[in-house]
Amino acid sequence: MRNESDPSRPDEPTSTDGATSPSGRKLVLPDGSHLATDPSDRTERGRERTREDERFVPVIVKRTDEIRRHPDDVLTSTIHEGLEQLKRPGASLMLSAVAAGLIVGFSAMAAAVATVAAMDAVNPLAQRIATAVVYPLGFVLCVVSGTELFTEHTATAVYPVLDRQSSALKLLRLWGLVAGGNLVGAMISSVLLLAADGTIGANAGYVEIGRHLTEYPASTLFVSAVLAGWLMALGAWLIAATPPAMSQIISIYIVTFLIGLGGLHHSIAGSVEIFAAWGASGDMSAWEMPRFIGIALVGNTVGGSVFVAVLNWAHIRKSRETADPLVPST
Repeated sequence: MRNESDPSRPDEPTSTDGATSPSGRKLVLPDGSHLATDPSDRTERGRERTREDERFVPVIVKRTDEIRRHPDDVLTSTIHEGLEQLKRPGASLMLSAVAAGLIVGFSAMAAAVATVAAMDAVNPLAQRIATAVVYPLGFVLCVVSGTELFTEHTATAVYPVLDRQSSALKLLRLWGLVAGGNLVGAMISSVLLLAADGTIGANAGYVEIGRHLTEYPASTLFVSAVLAGWLMALGAWLIAATPPAMSQIISIYIVTFLIGLGGLHHSIAGSVEIFAAWGASGDMSAWEMPRFIGIALVGNTVGGSVFVAVLNWAHIRKSRETADPLVPST
């Protein structure tokens, strides 16, 4: 919480070694250092922070924020998170990505089991709904565990590049490591699922899902992957915008439920499914696997980076840019 500053305290003189308010008072951080002026911070939210620092004395309080965060705060937090991921060592990213590919395999398993259970349903919609209900489970485990899933980074890692705090080369490095690690994990997961099929009993489900992944022309598959990538990147944004509690789990459940309900194509979960379908059916062409994975990866990337990252950054950062009142106009 914050306590209002003492109005009887005289204004401190203006200083050039820190930011000053319009009234001449220096803006002081809790550790006693002066807040530096950032000429690049020209958003309305930035001015709100300045007014809050001027009016209130900060007090450190440990609490859980139960309100919806301001979009500019979400963007700032997401840029910071993206920078952390872009700076991570390659081995760390790769191992985390392999773990994510393994974990998301449980979504493929759940979807296949639901498909087998609903195969005799008279209404095809019943099978679609049954699959959609269980499809998010692996994604929830993946996000809560903190492992790196490629479709989360189609937007999160793009924000620092758009904000000119990182380079496109570092972004491509991260995408390559995470996507490669996810695919390795997906392949291992499919082998484990097939080895345990005597217990799981989902081989027929993998084959049916594999048919769904490969029966469409490239244009349809690409648009479907764009929509799936859009939803996954939106889920990552919602997680950053909500308190660290059940609301985050609900957010990722909703977006992945919609992916399952629409039968949209997710590159990593779909890779587990198509690897398992190839191993279970024996008559699927090996060419179908790289065809699906390549189109789905590109589509997911476009959906997340364009429809979430670029649009969010543009409407929050660029459209609100005005002259900073702390910087005198010349």
